[in-house]
Amino acid sequence: MAGTVTEMSKIKQLLQLHESGVSNRRIAKEPGINRETVNTYVNKLKSGEMQIDELLKLDEPVLEGKFIAGTAAYTDRRFEDFKERLPWFEKELGRKHVTRQIVWQEYLSAYPSGYRYTQFCYHLNQQLAARKPSAILTHVAGEKLMVDFCGDRLEYINTDTGEIIPVHVFIACLPYSDYTFIMAVNQQTTEDFLYALSCCLKHLGGSPKILVPDNISTSSITI
Repeated sequence: MAGTVTEMSKIKQLLQLHESGVSNRRIAKEPGINRETVNTYVNKLKSGEMQIDELLKLDEPVLEGKFIAGTAAYTDRRFEDFKERLPWFEKELGRKHVTRQIVWQEYLSAYPSGYRYTQFCYHLNQQLAARKPSAILTHVAGEKLMVDFCGDRLEYINTDTGEIIPVHVFIACLPYSDYTFIMAVNQQTTEDFLYALSCCLKHLGGSPKILVPDNISTSSITI
């Protein structure tokens, strides 16, 4: 989606131009940064404390803080607006099939001068993490296997008849490594569950100490 170039993206342009040997005067013209500001930023680079290749990898709000002392994203109007919209962001992201990309597009449509996508995700991650109580989960390798069925079904087409056939998706995960096994079955019956689980254990080459069903609620399964 088109938008104006932010000051922070201009800083990245400045870094790239300076690294290419472009003069300060020309840098001030191309990204449209005040010449004194360019001189100040370049002098900071010449101090040797900051390496350009490392700076270019930083998220834009972090990069801005490196150059603009005492400013930062948390003091501008965009951030105040962003905080006010945070409950709406959380509500939308809790809906099925709503992604951050979709929420950001709706946000930018309502507030065109708001954050670009990278900044939006950066602040969203920071704020959502701050709102949740911290919890450290520890897992032992091979101890647990978490199993569940997906809420949404998938489909495949019978190439002989053209019939669209829905299937249920069984998922198992080893939480220590996040290694995941996925398999499609016809139904969510006990027989289907046990068949998928046996295929999973054969694939893994062993059995965990603990099997953790994740809120399997279908009445067809008895565990």
